[in-house]
Amino acid sequence: MDNGKDRVPNRADVPSFFGEMVFGDEVMKTKLPRDIYRSLRQTIDEGSELDITVANVVAAAMKDWAVEKGATHYTHWFQPMNGITAEKHDSFLSPQENGGVIMEFSGKELIKGEPDASSFPSGGLRSTFEARGYTAWDPTSYAFIKDDSLCIPTVFCSYGGEVLDKKTPLLRSMEALNTHTLRILRLFGDHKTTRVSATVGAEQEYFLIDHALYERRKDLILTGRTLFGARPPKGQELEDHYFGAIRPRVMAFMKELNEELWKLGVYAKTEHNEAAPSQHELAPVFVTSNIATDQNQLTMEIMKKVADRHGLACLLHEKPFEGVNGSGKHNNWSLTTTDGVNLFKPGKTPHNNRLFLLLLCAVITAVDLHQDLLRIAVAGAGNDHRLGGNEAPPAIVSMFLGDELEAILDSIENGTHYDPHVASRMVTGVQTLPNFNKDTTDRNRTSPFAFTGNKFEFRMLGSSASIAEANIVLNTIMADVLADFADELEAANGSNEAIDALMKRVIHEHKRIIFNGNNYTHEWVEEAERRGLLNLRTTADAIPYYASEKNIRLFGRHNIFNGSEIQSRSEILEENYRKVINIEALTMLEMARREILPAVYAYEKTISENAVAMAAVGIPIVDRATMNTLNQLTILHNQLYDRAESLEETLRSAVAAKSTEDFRDKVLPAMAALREPADALEMIVGRSYWPFPTYDEMLFSV
Repeated sequence: MDNGKDRVPNRADVPSFFGEMVFGDEVMKTKLPRDIYRSLRQTIDEGSELDITVANVVAAAMKDWAVEKGATHYTHWFQPMNGITAEKHDSFLSPQENGGVIMEFSGKELIKGEPDASSFPSGGLRSTFEARGYTAWDPTSYAFIKDDSLCIPTVFCSYGGEVLDKKTPLLRSMEALNTHTLRILRLFGDHKTTRVSATVGAEQEYFLIDHALYERRKDLILTGRTLFGARPPKGQELEDHYFGAIRPRVMAFMKELNEELWKLGVYAKTEHNEAAPSQHELAPVFVTSNIATDQNQLTMEIMKKVADRHGLACLLHEKPFEGVNGSGKHNNWSLTTTDGVNLFKPGKTPHNNRLFLLLLCAVITAVDLHQDLLRIAVAGAGNDHRLGGNEAPPAIVSMFLGDELEAILDSIENGTHYDPHVASRMVTGVQTLPNFNKDTTDRNRTSPFAFTGNKFEFRMLGSSASIAEANIVLNTIMADVLADFADELEAANGSNEAIDALMKRVIHEHKRIIFNGNNYTHEWVEEAERRGLLNLRTTADAIPYYASEKNIRLFGRHNIFNGSEIQSRSEILEENYRKVINIEALTMLEMARREILPAVYAYEKTISENAVAMAAVGIPIVDRATMNTLNQLTILHNQLYDRAESLEETLRSAVAAKSTEDFRDKVLPAMAALREPADALEMIVGRSYWPFPTYDEMLFSV
């Protein structure tokens, strides 16, 4: 039996094995009776209720297909609020009276599961003794086989119906966005489009280091980032890694990663070296935002597994190494109709494309009104280390539109004539090379939220984060603005005059969010403050905005969250922030006391013994090099000891007070203070004495 798992795919024949581990549309067509297939498609495409008789037939077909592929178990695969996925495996085995077994799977088992709801983050929604929770099949996302188990994408809720996952609100936000975008399309005479979906392509950045070195770094194992480490002599200064030739060991990893993802139906397309040494990126093709979220979670999991098989460790932390670029996840977001029409595509004459301009105005309004939520959607202790660095946008939310679109908006606001930009020719100056038309607008890699031709690139996400939070916010705030637009325009019968007046007003009210310059400069920080834009530098700064009255009204209006569900998410975010920093601080203390200080003492002892031995043969003990080295070591190891004591006391106080502000304002500075003498000691202590791999070893060993 060829189950696809043990066969080595022919990479040149990707269509032959693409999606072979997915119970996708083509499989359903062949495995399901025609009427059952049509009923299931209606549920997927139109959101109609699923009949249990249909579920029973689907479950049987799904089980038969999975068993043919070598699966022995099934699991409801869901996304709780810890940011990763969860799964509980049950076998298909059903005992028989004669002592034998058969393989069974019912519609009831397909539709509903029951994990322990009190063991996942709930932000106070569930007490320890209130354990019952439910998973429910999400038929809009295809089941797949992983590790000999049929994985059924599901949502997760409590016994009382409270949302405990990231998938349910994402699906709700997609419904809200569809509802109100269709209202706008109807005003423009489009009565054929039946559904509009948010489509997403999530570019994933990551680091690869040798696994043997990873295993010797307690900080990487426990926290995902290096808490100590002196800057290497060479980093990324020469800009020789970005788009550089991919090393054979990394290429072998990428080859297997692609094949594993392709078998799971993930449209992995682009791969390249990123700016930092040992940093790389994978980019997929756009799919609907719920499937993109599932596939990105799968991608991160498969990356780690494939890396292990190649003797590598895949680091997904936002800032694993100080002094070199961190890793982000660029969330490319657009709106697409059932016919495949991208509503954010401006066309050749965007100034005449009134639908596009109205939708653009809606995005501008949404981003300006909800800067706080966009910042909260990317918040986390790890991403705080990255935002504002040279590789990442600042914590100030703004939009880049480019010169052409900004000029069009100016003409609408001021009621003036727009002179279309004429695409200029790129002249290469070489006869054998082709000349071509340039785009009318450059790209801005420093902007948090940039229009890039037919989509918006939300660049603030951290590399380890689920993309669900960002897309819940994007879909909801866009739906909310479109609902207001539709209310106003429907009252005016959708006249062009009403559309133009609406666009003129919102451009004037919200143009402060548009910035086409360099977001990295201090001047922009000052300018943003003058404009009244939020600068929520850290997660601790952003959290108080989450459960504001404005946001409770917003999410309640579109049935995304109720007030208690928003409050629970705020509490989870705050608690996670404190827990992450607490774990990092405890790890630092253990490494400083049990690894660094003993290594320093051993090196000092060796130097001292060598000096005594030299004196015994007539060489003066008081030579300058020896004494200066010993003095430096003594000063620094005393600093290390004292600062470890200070960090421990500071941490104890912050934990007792459960003070998020203390973790931000006291614990993090105390951690930075402890790191300073440790990194200085690394530059003095002999390499053979230093207890763990250094930056140059990790970044340049693959």
